[in-house]
Amino acid sequence: MIIVAICTAALIIVLSVFNGLENLLRSLYSAFDPQIKVELAVGKSFVLTDSLIQKVQNTEGVDIVTEVIEDYAYVKYRDSEMVVTIKGVSENFLDQNRIDTAIVSGELKLRENDINYAIIGRGVQYALSVMPGNEVYPLQIHYIKDVKTGSIDVSKLYSRKNILPGSVFAIEKNYDENYIFVPLEFARDLLDYGNKRTSLEIKVLSGHSINRVKEQLREVLGNNFAVKNNEEQHADLYKLLNLEKLFVFIAFSFILAVGSINIFFALTMLAIDKKKDISMLYAMGAGNGLIKRIFISEGAIISFGGTIIGLVLGGVICWLQQNFGLISMGMETSVLENYPVRMHLTDFIYTSLSVIFITLIISYRPAVIATRYNSIEHL
Repeated sequence: MIIVAICTAALIIVLSVFNGLENLLRSLYSAFDPQIKVELAVGKSFVLTDSLIQKVQNTEGVDIVTEVIEDYAYVKYRDSEMVVTIKGVSENFLDQNRIDTAIVSGELKLRENDINYAIIGRGVQYALSVMPGNEVYPLQIHYIKDVKTGSIDVSKLYSRKNILPGSVFAIEKNYDENYIFVPLEFARDLLDYGNKRTSLEIKVLSGHSINRVKEQLREVLGNNFAVKNNEEQHADLYKLLNLEKLFVFIAFSFILAVGSINIFFALTMLAIDKKKDISMLYAMGAGNGLIKRIFISEGAIISFGGTIIGLVLGGVICWLQQNFGLISMGMETSVLENYPVRMHLTDFIYTSLSVIFITLIISYRPAVIATRYNSIEHL
């Protein structure tokens, strides 16, 4: 029973950690990624016409539509330099309130008094040694143009614009080390996009279903555009997490099956020890069915008892981790101090069914062995 309880508790804890990691990733990505993203199904950019933007804005449930231009660029700040992803966004981006709580330095703004400001990731800040709010040294952003071969005019090979660092955000390492937000007009002029956009980022009105708005946009825009909610924007990652969780469940189920062999030996030894009692029951008129039920019931007691204890133990440990942080992630710069856990009812149900099924199957063979002692020779 102790072995069953420990295996059950371990399975609950591990599955809850996977749930916690998935929930953490969702919360991090929702701070950076939009609720709905519209981009070209095939290709990098599309021409944004008045009719297209009107179709999107007039869709029921759409609150804010932010135009986006995103591309790679080369950035230099004083003596430091690196390649980053420039993300030009229209002014209503700040109205979506996605990165408000992620600002760790400076003032959140993209434009003030006709001056453009950049919102940079903390990793970019560290790499370039940027001081937000310092208006003496701007960020120098270069973009390599797609020029024809044979051109000898160096000035036509790239474009350059300067912008002041206004604030710093910290969301997730991949974003922090690669992204810089700039005003849409700044990116458009630097990258020479004109009326082309790489995507539209949409915030849904409160009270409206994101998936319903997504389906309406798909109908309006047709097959030329890919309309994705937050989960679909990282579909591969979430599939990988679910696959890992499935394999962990299978692996722990095998470990439980190996551990449950102790139940087999315990019931087998019990059958040998009680062979005189079994023979006496046969002499009193008992049949094979009754003897089997007795030993299967014994296995069921071990199974149900161990499962209940394990579920309670695993649930208590997860609750303590959620509320008191028993185990730290051990990283001072981590976005979360303690290991995240999140309990799901389905995990408890599937774990219970798995444990009970395995232990009852293992209990059947000793029950069959017990029916062999149906002779008076054992009295």
